[in-house]
Amino acid sequence: MRRTNTCGELRSSDLGKKVCLQGWVRFSRDHGGVAFIDLADRYGITQIVFDPEDLPEGTDVARISEIMKSFTRESVVSVDGIVRKRVEGTEDGRNPTGEVEVLITDAELLNKSVTPPFELGDQKEGVLPDEDIRMRYRYLDLRRSEMVQTMQFRSKLVHLARQYLDENGFLEIETPVLGKSTPEGARDYVVPSRVHPGTFYALPQSPQLFKQMLMVASMDRYYQVARCFRDEDSRKDRQPEFTQLDLEMSFVDMKDLQDMMEGMVSYIWKGLYGQDLVTPFPHIAYRDAMERFGSDKPDMRYGLEFTKLTDVVKDAPYKIFQNILAEGGIVAGMNLKAEIAGNKVGRNDVDRYINYAKKVGLGGLTWMRCVDGKLESNIVKYFTPEILENIKTTMGVEEGDLLFIIAGPWKATYEGGGALRKKIAEDLDLVPNDVFQFFWMDECPMFEIDPVSGKYDSFHHPFVLPQNDLDDDYVGGACFDLCLNGNELGSGSLRIHNADLQKAVFHKLGLDDERIEENFGFFVEALSYGAPPHGGIAIGIDRLCAILLNKDTIREVIAFPKNKRATSLLDGSPSKVADDKLEELQIITLAGDMDFDFEDIEESE
Repeated sequence: MRRTNTCGELRSSDLGKKVCLQGWVRFSRDHGGVAFIDLADRYGITQIVFDPEDLPEGTDVARISEIMKSFTRESVVSVDGIVRKRVEGTEDGRNPTGEVEVLITDAELLNKSVTPPFELGDQKEGVLPDEDIRMRYRYLDLRRSEMVQTMQFRSKLVHLARQYLDENGFLEIETPVLGKSTPEGARDYVVPSRVHPGTFYALPQSPQLFKQMLMVASMDRYYQVARCFRDEDSRKDRQPEFTQLDLEMSFVDMKDLQDMMEGMVSYIWKGLYGQDLVTPFPHIAYRDAMERFGSDKPDMRYGLEFTKLTDVVKDAPYKIFQNILAEGGIVAGMNLKAEIAGNKVGRNDVDRYINYAKKVGLGGLTWMRCVDGKLESNIVKYFTPEILENIKTTMGVEEGDLLFIIAGPWKATYEGGGALRKKIAEDLDLVPNDVFQFFWMDECPMFEIDPVSGKYDSFHHPFVLPQNDLDDDYVGGACFDLCLNGNELGSGSLRIHNADLQKAVFHKLGLDDERIEENFGFFVEALSYGAPPHGGIAIGIDRLCAILLNKDTIREVIAFPKNKRATSLLDGSPSKVADDKLEELQIITLAGDMDFDFEDIEESE
């Protein structure tokens, strides 16, 4: 190779060295016949200089000068030169190569660039172009140093995970991308078969069934950096295609799985940051998480916890609460301490939060403020002095505190309260930066009731091992989530390894024998051939990288993501397919009658 060094490599120890650098012209400027260029590549930026008066005798100055006139911004060039020290006072302490520059002795244009649609040099986030423009020219956006560093971070994270799992006896095994469509929750992406007209493959939502069958196959410890596909609406933390670190282990219990994951995350952390991560991670039960934080993936870096008030207000002559409690609902409160709320939450803010509460599924929001030792609001008249005093004691109310009280059905009310809690924390700047709180959310239910159909749904998925009899009123599942800063990183569980029990769970979920055989017959059969006790977990690589890098969306950590509307502006997908291809697949399209207008759809948070 002609290139002797990268653009991020040269230091003062290289002074006098003859080098060849190749890269992209990031910036150029002419100071009275002396040309300065910032030459960039993935590794960094080096200042190169064309100074005719300093060139060695016999150099064809005119030829080099003419070549350099063709060096447009973002053109790919090659330069030969001599490393020298920058003029005193012009060093760039922000740049690792900032003490040196390369005096050009020869140059070559490798590929000329047209004018790029936006500036690629380091800049403040506020002056970046619109995200859709960046997605349209993603190959240019990826040249920015921030994006290069992001891709390097992601690559190193995955490399460290592989190292750890390899050292712990795991086999990296690829599972099929073309498989059978099975009802696993989200909508499948389906692929028509040319060889078998009228039939379809499905792209995997996860490798779930195949990795369990690998345990049946005695592989014992499996992992895969798996591409997964789900036809669901895009959000900040979701993409139609995404990457997860998937693993499965035989002959384990939940603690074994969690210990292995904590070890892996600690190994990654040490490799990325050079620091030890505190383990074991804290545990919180699902019900406690909901009743304290209003979320099954709570951000526990700040307070604003809920306090149960159902028993406290059960005798209050307040019709709204009485109607809710009569239907089996709950009442809970959040105390915004005076030192937190202070003058930041006034009466207008309270009204704003009341309106927000209605948007997130709460019927409304009751509030009280402690003034001169008494709770005041326009609804205190509906509470006896004894109940008001009991509220103060139960919630630890002090002078100036502001109380928000929520009421309604258990799950919907706590979920709405959780959204309100998050909104208040963001508004009051209570979320700390550069603090990472990993924890396990466990003691989850096996099933939940669909509020519309009244039928059983899986809390995680139908392959979780039940913790008690399926006919009990409450069935716990041997499942858990790994959470970080208010985000679910991944879900894990022990799996059903008995064919009869697996069929019983399917029956509980409303599947008859015919549907079980049609959708899962191959899998149930595999379990009948001596499946070992096993369990596993999958971690979202995109989501983990986004959180660790403090990115607003996982689109910022994916090389070629889809935009908010699940389209690729780079290659124009999804796109129509030629009629002859559709005819070959025996597909008739109804697109003309089924166009969907996305113009009014906003990204869901």
